[in-house]
Amino acid sequence: MRKLKILFASSEVTPFAKTGGLADVSASLPAAIASLGHQVRVIMPMYRSVMKGNFKLRSLEKSLDLSHRGRLIKDKVFYSETGRNPLIYFIKRDEFFDRDMLYGTSKGDYPDNADRFIFFSKGILNLCKLAGFQPDVIHCNDWQTSLAPVYLKSLYKNDPFFCNARTIFTIHNLAYQGVFPEQYMAVSELPPEFFSIKGLEYYGKINFMKGGILFSDIITTVSGKYAREIQTSEYGYGLDGVLRERSNDIYGVLNGVDYTEWSPETDSHIAANYNPEDISGKRNCKEELIEIFELEGSVKTPVIGIISRLADQKGFDILANAMDELMRMKLLLVLLGKGDEKYEEKFSELGKKYKGRLGVKIAFDTVLAHKIEAGSDMFLMPSRYEPCGLNQMYSLKYGTIPIVRATGGLEDTIKEFDPETEKGNGFKFAEYSPRAMVTGVKKASEAYQNRDLWLRLMRNAMKEDFSWKTSALKYIDIYNKALNRI
Repeated sequence: MRKLKILFASSEVTPFAKTGGLADVSASLPAAIASLGHQVRVIMPMYRSVMKGNFKLRSLEKSLDLSHRGRLIKDKVFYSETGRNPLIYFIKRDEFFDRDMLYGTSKGDYPDNADRFIFFSKGILNLCKLAGFQPDVIHCNDWQTSLAPVYLKSLYKNDPFFCNARTIFTIHNLAYQGVFPEQYMAVSELPPEFFSIKGLEYYGKINFMKGGILFSDIITTVSGKYAREIQTSEYGYGLDGVLRERSNDIYGVLNGVDYTEWSPETDSHIAANYNPEDISGKRNCKEELIEIFELEGSVKTPVIGIISRLADQKGFDILANAMDELMRMKLLLVLLGKGDEKYEEKFSELGKKYKGRLGVKIAFDTVLAHKIEAGSDMFLMPSRYEPCGLNQMYSLKYGTIPIVRATGGLEDTIKEFDPETEKGNGFKFAEYSPRAMVTGVKKASEAYQNRDLWLRLMRNAMKEDFSWKTSALKYIDIYNKALNRI
């Protein structure tokens, strides 16, 4: 097999900066591809979290020179000092990236996000030349990197350095497209003809995501179901027609899980380790979780965990409407997450109203996330849509049974448990409504009362394997498909 040189571009990468699953994918997938013998480089912005983190970084000798808004900007490029493959580059520009949050606050997005990620997209290609890394494949992720394929097909189309490079564009969440006023076409420095129906124009504005879809060689999404859903009007968010035109170039590849980080057998964050053959340690984890959230209930009471960005997409509207009914049931619930201000306020109030039954922490907390996965009996994901989802796969490994809405990657990974055959790994509901979600919770709660049946379900879940190697091999095949088009 030919060994490839791959540049993986992302706006967030664990452990340097994270708002969601993209960061996990951007750390694990490049590492899995590198483990197959390919040379991989990752590039991301140098946020405040990187500068203040205890990371060993060094700077390149030469500065990165970029043209932006009519001026030449010179800035340092840093890289991880681990000496490992993949090596990670950080583009530094304090006016754009030295902020507490990555894209905005709970009150809304940063108003200069277009400037910030135009600058970053330009830097993706310029860094290749600065570092002397001539990629076979540039793998871009979501709208924050989506202009790089456009630049490659316009400003860099005659540059011999990139003459054999091909682009892959992965859509992690189509709802977030990077739509900005027309004035940013001039800031992008793209030729005027790119502001057209066959280019980045979108109802009189500029749509970054549309550029990635139109100008990449191959498009991927993070599950097979989601690849089909986004080509429909219901889930296409106005780009379904553009996606249908490129349907032959769209592939769904399910995300994987880094089991070196997410496994109850080795997890250093949890009260006790356990495995499918000996699950006794899960009781210790549950006792600790009940204590952390100061819940009033015995260890025999089922605990439902939720770890999520607080947003409409994640089903928090139907969860809020169902909370009174859920709290009348014999169960406990813990919630960890940050997001939209309206949901932060709503669930903080609900946490006070149902103190002792509902534990709420408005935060990003990696250690607590591990404790919730290990200490909960069930994990609830009532998403309106879910391109892939990672927490349901983490939950399976921890024997924490998912209750999910049957959409996107949730549909692809969770198989309805059948008490008669004892096959399946979780519970699903189809209708997006509080009633359907509560019905799913009741179904799981009833199964929980049969200890032997529940243990069988737990072991089914814990034996599932969503490791990254399978996904990495699929991506290598996709890279080669793109390269064979040369």
